[in-house]
Amino acid sequence: MRSAATHDTGAAPAGPVPDSSRPGGPSGGRTIAPRRQLRGSSGGPARSTLILAVICISYFMVILDNSIVFTGLPQIRSDMGFSETGLSWITNAYVLVFGGLLLLGARAGDLFGHRKVFLYSLVVFSLASLLVGAAQSAWWLIAARALQGVGAAVLAPSALSLLTRSFAEGQARNRAMAAYSAVAGLGAAFGLVVGGLVADLISWRAGFFLNVPIGIVMMVLAVRFLPETERHGGRFDVAGALLATVGSTALVLGIVDAADHGWTAPATWLPLAAGAVLLALFVGVERRAAQPIVPLRLFASRERSGAYVTRMLYMGAMIGFFFFTAQFVQSVYHWTPLQAGLAFLPMTLVNFVFAIRVPRLLERFGRPRVLAAGVVLTTVGMAWLSRLDLHTPYLTGVALPMVVIGAGQGLALAPMTSSGVDGVAPEDAGAGSGLVNTVHQIGSALALSILTAVAATVSTHHAAADIAARSGTALTGSAVLLALAAVAVLTLIVPARASRKQRTT
Repeated sequence: MRSAATHDTGAAPAGPVPDSSRPGGPSGGRTIAPRRQLRGSSGGPARSTLILAVICISYFMVILDNSIVFTGLPQIRSDMGFSETGLSWITNAYVLVFGGLLLLGARAGDLFGHRKVFLYSLVVFSLASLLVGAAQSAWWLIAARALQGVGAAVLAPSALSLLTRSFAEGQARNRAMAAYSAVAGLGAAFGLVVGGLVADLISWRAGFFLNVPIGIVMMVLAVRFLPETERHGGRFDVAGALLATVGSTALVLGIVDAADHGWTAPATWLPLAAGAVLLALFVGVERRAAQPIVPLRLFASRERSGAYVTRMLYMGAMIGFFFFTAQFVQSVYHWTPLQAGLAFLPMTLVNFVFAIRVPRLLERFGRPRVLAAGVVLTTVGMAWLSRLDLHTPYLTGVALPMVVIGAGQGLALAPMTSSGVDGVAPEDAGAGSGLVNTVHQIGSALALSILTAVAATVSTHHAAADIAARSGTALTGSAVLLALAAVAVLTLIVPARASRKQRTT
């Protein structure tokens, strides 16, 4: 059954639209006024294609920078003097700030218009990329990566909000979401190739400098083609944003410190306890806030809640995959950064092939089946890959598992994203898309910290053997996370979707 939402490049509905974000609407069945048409969104299919292209390319740049550092990690560690666990902060500084401020970034789009904040975010992200490339010390690099996270935190939810408000739920949105999700998968894998290429031929810094001209081009195209959205009155929930960011950071800090000091050391349990308290306070603040950054009604839908849990577990497993596999092929096979990036091509190509077929598969088999198949395939591939050791051959031990992982990710990302934003009321569009991206980034940071801490407990007193053993241990952890994601799909999303289908037939 199609949603009552209309394509924002067409006419608005004639009557009020029920708020389906929770049973009975936010006020027990009240209706909301129809959305106004997005300004400047006329122009038919050609303009819709351009809108989708600007959104996807900009989001591609954000995802690219989440993985472009992986193939350059050995060079960065040598240049900057990072420890094994300290190296994870190059990624965590980015994803923690990204995830912690996403909700505030999403709210900014609702208040000031998504196109305007999208443009500002491109400026911040491009400037931060320049600073990363120019970093001269470890603290400079981590601080610049955190600033990149600020730009990404505003860009990502604005991009997703512009997409969901420009394409009607149904076939048009399925295709747009498939393209958006394919970008997410391809950006992560392609970042490894680009990072390896520039690290091998020039320097690990060059990949970040590339963001500057790309960002400028995207700014010009965004001004020309992106529609502005209506603005909602209100204010920022600064307390909620700070509690979410600081609480998540404290949890990650405690987990990372566990690798160096042990789980019973004050340096470990104090941040963990503080993080738990701050996140509990965050929930309390959101319950009382007049305009929370996370309206708790978003969790009223069992399908959306299942999608949040699934995404957190799934993306946490995948960032562990990229982080440890990139180091494995360079340290055990002694491959160059470029060769390491190319090693991920089996996954990248298969991911793309499956991702572009998702709209047809969704029409034929339905979202729950496609999502479940994708998560299960990824779990099987990760379990296979986790058997890594010092003598694992690339073809049967790395490349073939990557093919299975690529097929699973290509199938899973689009329906997982759609389930996370379905049925969200127009006034919650920014918060809804922000929450999808938040669980993605926070899940990535927490999982990488846990996997790094667990892997650090493995030692063979031989450099290459250590990397092999730690990679196998970490990827086993990723397989466990994916198995839990599969359980979430089967127990939350599949029953919820079946119940919804029964009610509408």
